[in-house]
Amino acid sequence: MREIVLDTETTGFDPENGDRIVEIGAVELWNHVATGETYHVYINPERSMPEDAFGVHGIGPDLLDPPQPTKPGQITLKDKPVFKKVGLEFRDFVGDAKLVIHNASFDMKFLNAELGWMGAPMIPIEQAVDTLAIARKRFPGSPASLDALCRRFNIDNSNRVLHGALLDSEILAEVYLELIGGRQPDFGLATAASTVSEGGDAWRPAQRAVALPERITEEERVAHNSFVENLGENALWTRV
Repeated sequence: MREIVLDTETTGFDPENGDRIVEIGAVELWNHVATGETYHVYINPERSMPEDAFGVHGIGPDLLDPPQPTKPGQITLKDKPVFKKVGLEFRDFVGDAKLVIHNASFDMKFLNAELGWMGAPMIPIEQAVDTLAIARKRFPGSPASLDALCRRFNIDNSNRVLHGALLDSEILAEVYLELIGGRQPDFGLATAASTVSEGGDAWRPAQRAVALPERITEEERVAHNSFVENLGENALWTRV
């Protein structure tokens, strides 16, 4: 099962009022495991950048009015491709995969507006999985922002100072797997043969570049060791 975890950054809230996409970031999951395949592009919105939007994502200082000098690490947009130059490539990357998006209605209205303006096939709303709706159903009354869900699931988002589409999609992928039942919801029961038959390649997930943080506290570790000692020397735990 192929899924694309996706996020966008924009110039505002409504494409009907002239707002445009300035960044798309997406990561691919296969059977709920990240494959390492990503899609990431910055886009020239062919308009100015509002101060409020710039304050959220920090993209496009050259499109502010007046333009700001570019600081180290900032991304300019006048030199980036317009959407119609990358739209078909993006549509091909997505294909018919489910799109996992936090607040899917927002991103979908922008994506379909951009695709519609260039005459490309739009993406059916049924193709989107809304993690915001899942979170609100699982934890009614609790904060359901991406940052709040990272705190709930102990997911490190310390690099998320400003919004960025690719970083946010990578974080959302981890949140999504927790929301649907843990980082390995199928318990690893899919065999190599089923992977080949469904995906066409005997793919194996690569080791993470940065290990996930330890979840067991020192107090829990001490309590467990004490429990095992009380079981006696013939306990199974002492032989594993």
